[in-house]
Amino acid sequence: MDLVRSLHCTVLSQCRSMSQEIKVPYEFVKLDMQAGEHLQPEYLAINPVGKVPAIVDGDFKLWESGAILLYLADKYSKSTLSAEERGVFSQWVLFANATLSPGIFQEASREREMPRLLTPLNEIFSKQPFLLGNEFTVADVAVGSVLNYIPMILKLDLSSYPAVLNYMKQLSERPAFQKSIAGTT
Repeated sequence: MDLVRSLHCTVLSQCRSMSQEIKVPYEFVKLDMQAGEHLQPEYLAINPVGKVPAIVDGDFKLWESGAILLYLADKYSKSTLSAEERGVFSQWVLFANATLSPGIFQEASREREMPRLLTPLNEIFSKQPFLLGNEFTVADVAVGSVLNYIPMILKLDLSSYPAVLNYMKQLSERPAFQKSIAGTT
């Protein structure tokens, strides 16, 4: 099996979770952000803006969590995706990072955005176990990670969204989640 040479990320990482889900071995490289390791020339050669996460796979370097998730899904998928299927995966990964995360974690917009974002998700999860139906996908890694960060970072009442809570619980019980996001072994 291939080895992703290095995965530079924070402990709370969608990328680590995805690598665990697809069972691709990787070397986890934790950068000391306080010491400025992300601003050193060695890391800037991987990601010129000095942010995490980033991945080095052979000679290939990629940064931005959504791009990494989609790359890993494409590279290690057991099936070939149509342009439409890839578009739907991209839609949800981008939604997680560009819409859901800021809508929940930016206090200034949270009161307005949270119902707009979580109500449709609650409807989806009341009808099916995962975003795209009965099968866990890269979309669930992205959206599920953001949702499961909520109780880790914020004290929000999500009781109005019981299907979302059930989805979060279901994902938090997955072995990949336990190893990557919850930090257990």
